[in-house]
Amino acid sequence: MATKILYFTVNGRPEKAEFPVDCPAEDVKDLFRSAAEAGPHDILKLYNPKGNIINISPSLEPNGPNAFYKLEVVAADRNSETLGTGLAGALGFDLSSMEKRLQGLEKKILIEACETPAVVHEMKKQVDSFQDKLESVEHLSWLGLFKDLSEGTHKPSPFYHKRTLHKTRKECEHVREKFLQMSSLQVSEEVRQYLKTPTFDNWQWEDAEIMVLLQQMYGLIWLTDLKSKMDNVDLLIMLTCAVCHDLDHTGYNNAYQINARTELALRYNDISPLENHHCAVAFEILEKTESNIFRNLSLDQYKRIREGIIKCILATDMTRHNEILNKFKSILPCFDFTNKDHTDVLMMILIKVSDISNEARPMEVAEPWLDCLLQEFYNQSDKEKLEGLPVTPFMDRDKVTKPSSQTGFIRFVLLPLFIELANLFPCLEQHIIDPVRKALDYYTEMEKALEREKHIRAHTDNAAKSQETTVGPPGSADPHAQAGPEALRADAQ
Repeated sequence: MATKILYFTVNGRPEKAEFPVDCPAEDVKDLFRSAAEAGPHDILKLYNPKGNIINISPSLEPNGPNAFYKLEVVAADRNSETLGTGLAGALGFDLSSMEKRLQGLEKKILIEACETPAVVHEMKKQVDSFQDKLESVEHLSWLGLFKDLSEGTHKPSPFYHKRTLHKTRKECEHVREKFLQMSSLQVSEEVRQYLKTPTFDNWQWEDAEIMVLLQQMYGLIWLTDLKSKMDNVDLLIMLTCAVCHDLDHTGYNNAYQINARTELALRYNDISPLENHHCAVAFEILEKTESNIFRNLSLDQYKRIREGIIKCILATDMTRHNEILNKFKSILPCFDFTNKDHTDVLMMILIKVSDISNEARPMEVAEPWLDCLLQEFYNQSDKEKLEGLPVTPFMDRDKVTKPSSQTGFIRFVLLPLFIELANLFPCLEQHIIDPVRKALDYYTEMEKALEREKHIRAHTDNAAKSQETTVGPPGSADPHAQAGPEALRADAQ
C-alpha cells in the first residue's frame, strides 16, 4: 500500500508522520492532533515551509527533513490546565502552588491516619460535582436550557453557537398539535380570571427561552391594565414580539457581526443586523399557511401589525437604548394613551424591559439564566481573540466576573429604565424595581467578597515569599543578624 511521509515540527520539536495515500481526512487530522498532544476541541493550524496556512488533509504534499511543515495548537481545550491557570491568575493566586500544598496535606493525612478518611472522599465527590456543573449546563435542563448539539461526544462543542438550530418537521407538528388542543379548550370565567394574574406558574415549554420573555410581557400588560388603555392590536404586537424578538440568534452580538463582516452585517449594511434578521425570520415563518396567525386580518390591520413588530424588535438593539429611553423621558410629563407616537414609544420600552428583565425574577430562576448568558459572552470574546477582532469589554472572560458584570448593568442600564417605566405605572415598583435592587445588593456583596478574598490571598502569598526570602535555607547564616540594625533599617526602606 502506497504511503506518504511528512516531516513537521510541534513547538520546535521535530516529528514524522506516515499514512496511506487514501487515508480518510479525519484520520489524518487525528494523527496530527495526537502528535501535538491536543484535545478533541483544540484548534490546530498547519503552515507550509513558506509560512502559509494550509489544510490538514490527505492531499498534503510529501516533504523532506529539510523543509518542515509547522504545526501549532492555537486554542486550548476548555478543560485544559491553560484555562485553569488563566482563571487562577485572574483571581490572584498560584494554582500550581495550591495543588502542591493540597497534595502535601493529603499525604500527611494518609500517613497519620493510615487511610484516606471518609470525609476527604466526600469532599472530592463534591469538588468533582461542582467542576462538572461549571463545565456544563446539563444540570439546568429543567429550564430547557441544555441542548446536546455535539456529535459523537457527551459534551457540547465550545463553538456550539456557530450551528444553526432548526426544529424538525415532526417537532413543529407536535408543537402545532399542542397549540390547537389548547386553543379548543373551554374554560370557566373563574379560571380565565385566574390565568390573567401574573402569579400563576409558568408551563414547562420546550422552548423556555421564548416563553419566559412572553410570560414577562404578559405580566406587564396585566399589571398595568393596558387592555383598558391600549388597542388589542397593540397588545397582539407586543406579545408577538416577545416570541419573535430573538429568532435564529447566532450567539454573537451586533458588534461581532460588524467587525467580522458577517453575511448578516453585509446584508443589512451594519444597521442592527441581528434585529433585522429576527424580523425577517419572523415574517418568513408567518408567511407560511400553517403558521400565519394574521391570515384573517384585513390588509390595513396586517400593515399596522407588521410595522409595529418591526419597530419593537429593532428597538431591542442596545445601541439605541439611550435614544429610546430619552425619548420616553421627554413625553412622560404629558403622556397621552390616545397619542399614537406616545404609545409607539411605550411599546418599545415595554419590549426592552421584558427583554432585559432577568434580574427582576426570583434569584433561583434568574441566576442560572445569567450563567448561560455569561458563557455565551465568553464564547464570543474567545472567538474575537482568535480572529484578531476588537474584544467586547463586558464579554472578556479575563476581565469580567459574574458580580462585576451585573452591578454595572443593573446600576446604569436596568434601574434607570425600570424607574422611568414605574413613573408612568407606579404599581410596577414592587414587581420590577424592588427585586432588581435586591439583586444589585446581592451581586455587590458578592463582588466585595471576591475582592476581600483576592486581597487575603495576595497578602498571604506575599508574606510567604517574604518569609522564604528572610529565613533562607536551613543552616545558612542570617545576613541581617550579622549586618546589624542599620542594615535592617535600610532593607525596610
